[in-house]
Amino acid sequence: MSRLHHVAIVLRREGENLPTAVLENAFRQAGARVTVAEEEKEQNLEDVDLVVALGGDGTVLRALDTFPGRPVLAVNFGTVGFLTAGGRGELDHMLSRLLTGDYLTSERLVLRCRLDGQEHHAVNEAAIKTSSRMIQVDVAVDGTPIRTIRGDGVIVGTPTGSTGYLLSSGSPVVMPDVHCFILDGLNEYNFSSRPLILSPDSQLLLKLHPLHPGQQAALLVDGKVVKELEEGDEIVLDRSPRVARLIFFEPNYFFHNLSSRLAWK
Repeated sequence: MSRLHHVAIVLRREGENLPTAVLENAFRQAGARVTVAEEEKEQNLEDVDLVVALGGDGTVLRALDTFPGRPVLAVNFGTVGFLTAGGRGELDHMLSRLLTGDYLTSERLVLRCRLDGQEHHAVNEAAIKTSSRMIQVDVAVDGTPIRTIRGDGVIVGTPTGSTGYLLSSGSPVVMPDVHCFILDGLNEYNFSSRPLILSPDSQLLLKLHPLHPGQQAALLVDGKVVKELEEGDEIVLDRSPRVARLIFFEPNYFFHNLSSRLAWK
């Protein structure tokens, strides 16, 4: 990384005593301007060249969405932290290595989701989901109908998302440098159903069947509801022009996080 000019700090939403003063002091001594990014305020942050996220994976996803393409150093102040580079006790060590250029940047595939003329970008996944009764969703890949999913919904994720919502659905864990998409049903009413690994150049089309009276379905992107869905809605998913960039310090960071978070040792 070249000399830092403007660093943004993204904090977890819960009120907690976070070491923002430590970060501000370290970066200002390195000659960088520091801004604590706040969702509720209009701020000019276009010139940010580094983001530090203090929280869990939800905070990291918010930082990646707010600052697309910028490298994000994620420090775990949450509970899981698959996307974080280290914990709160390692902050001083991480800052030292960061400021001397001793780190790795992991570039991650991002999923683009288009509906009704609007675009949304998912680092982890996009999902169609209902909270009551079964829904049916037609799935086509590159213009070819492949199946109708019947269940609680459909999820399409990235390798980064394979340790998120997809993990709980029983999908495989995929290394982040394997570029692909993962398609799976949620609590699907079909015992022969299996997750499907797709090329990153694939284009998916999801079409929602009629809903039961009073039933609701929604499109979620990285866990946030972005639209309530109606019968016949068609969602197009493909590779986003965006890239998510995460900072790490060890070549084996992925397996270290995986084994420690899933208690494999």
